[in-house]
Amino acid sequence: MLKITPIDGEREPYRSPDIVWDGIAGDLAINPLTHPEAPGDLRAEQGLATQVLICLMTDRRVEPSELDDGAANRGWIGDSFDHESGEGPLGSRLWLLRRSAIFDGIEVAVEDYVREALQPLLDQGAAVSLDVEVVVNRAGNRIDYLVTLYGRGGGQVYEQKFELLWRQINAVANPLAR
Repeated sequence: MLKITPIDGEREPYRSPDIVWDGIAGDLAINPLTHPEAPGDLRAEQGLATQVLICLMTDRRVEPSELDDGAANRGWIGDSFDHESGEGPLGSRLWLLRRSAIFDGIEVAVEDYVREALQPLLDQGAAVSLDVEVVVNRAGNRIDYLVTLYGRGGGQVYEQKFELLWRQINAVANPLAR
């Protein structure tokens, strides 16, 4: 997990570049050429939104017992052994749901995975509380989830809606490829 901390009292804190999400893939955000201070440079103005994307859209490494027969584990291999004290694995287990059917109670699994993935933001104090609202759309073959984070004063500091698609067809190697 990237943690935004000051370098020292006189210098500006390190700010991770912003990541933007188009619903399929994430990419680094670039300032427009008209930006007054850093034209064409990496944008670093939405640290919390970037951290949420990293937490949710990065595949978390899982225990072998959580994998279907023959499935390969995903996520950063370092999560198997390279943790600092009190640090957990990065990312979410939402990827485990990609090949499953939309089963009764799947909204509970989605909410649990989202909360688990975003817990480091609460642990670091980037937000103090979290709401997750999950809506199953069986006809549309998808699940929408709304993530809302709240700051120390109780006000909303982040809100974004995401979706999980079940447009995959069994035996297709890359069902979400364009």
